Amino acid sequence: MLPDFAGPVYLDFNATTPVDPDVLAAMLPWFADQYGNAASQHLLGRAADDAVEEARRSVAELIGCSPGEIIFTSGATESNNQALKGVLDTAAKDERSLVTSEIEHKAVLDVCDWLTGRRVNVRRVNVARNGVVEVADLARSLTPRTTLVSVMAANNETGVVQPLDVISRMARDVGALVHTDATQAVGKIPFDVNDVDVDLASFSSHKMYGPKGVGALYVRRRTPLAALLHGGGHERGLRSGTLNVPGIVGFGEAARLALQRQAGDAAHCRRLVAVLRGRLEDLVPGAQATITCRREPSKDLKMLPNTLNMRFPGADAEAVLANAPLIAASSGSACTARVPEPSHVLVAMLQDESQARECIRFSVGRTTTEADVLAAAEQVAVAVERVRELTR
Repeated sequence: MLPDFAGPVYLDFNATTPVDPDVLAAMLPWFADQYGNAASQHLLGRAADDAVEEARRSVAELIGCSPGEIIFTSGATESNNQALKGVLDTAAKDERSLVTSEIEHKAVLDVCDWLTGRRVNVRRVNVARNGVVEVADLARSLTPRTTLVSVMAANNETGVVQPLDVISRMARDVGALVHTDATQAVGKIPFDVNDVDVDLASFSSHKMYGPKGVGALYVRRRTPLAALLHGGGHERGLRSGTLNVPGIVGFGEAARLALQRQAGDAAHCRRLVAVLRGRLEDLVPGAQATITCRREPSKDLKMLPNTLNMRFPGADAEAVLANAPLIAASSGSACTARVPEPSHVLVAMLQDESQARECIRFSVGRTTTEADVLAAAEQVAVAVERVRELTR
């Protein structure tokens, strides 16, 4: 019998976040009252343009760059496409080479497949069992002909933070540009493009309590980049199309709040993750954190403060979630959740499809409470036991 439960518990903040009330309040005037096109020269247009530029400054401050290095897009998927296709399009046709990792988001890996079909040499670097890119394999993959290295800042499924500073130094040694999909890092942990020394960085508003449908691409000055969209020359000629003023304003406010609240949010999430993990390990025999159960030392491993990937041996993750309908969590990336295959990230790490199918990602956020995670642990425990009984 399921425990008493007041309502759904949302533990999927890595998939998306609710819009912060302050963000929504900042956006509302730009839907009906201040509805000008930011490219127009009249009063309403200039007001919209001013709002866009204020948001650009806030987003730039969050990642430590100049406002002129921020290109607004429709989201991180577009930003990743713009970065990879845009850089490779500027390279000599017989010298186009890209190095990435096995655990990137599909918004990078699918672009890599597309580029491979257009005679770009793509090399996917292995990761260790703790989810960190294998530096030795990266070194073997880099050559003086490498055009671009693209490695994510933090993984959406495991929360593992990659050593971007090390990766960037290795790329610089062979003269390659560096891109990172920073979607899960920006807003959750300190992320400065100069500290990690990247040329391009993709990220999104809706992962930091901003609206969906708006993202950004950081492009370091003088980085060669071809436009993906043409028609109007917006955003320094790199991203044509009428600007989504309400969305951009919301993104700017979300960035401002993220910078202000980041330390407090991280401490809050870290505590809740510890509570959730401890309770799951107490209630579910054999439950183990996917990362820390590995044999390799992990004392230097950096993790997102809000992410916990748990393995429940003997219980298929999809079946567990189906038996815990009031828990919003996931067995993989939200962007590939409808695909029946196990997580490519976990398969790359664990080298075992059956184990990968037993893992659930829990990601907490600003609005999560201790009562939420305790109630969730209770229901997951009941669901795991039910699934195990059915499959014995």
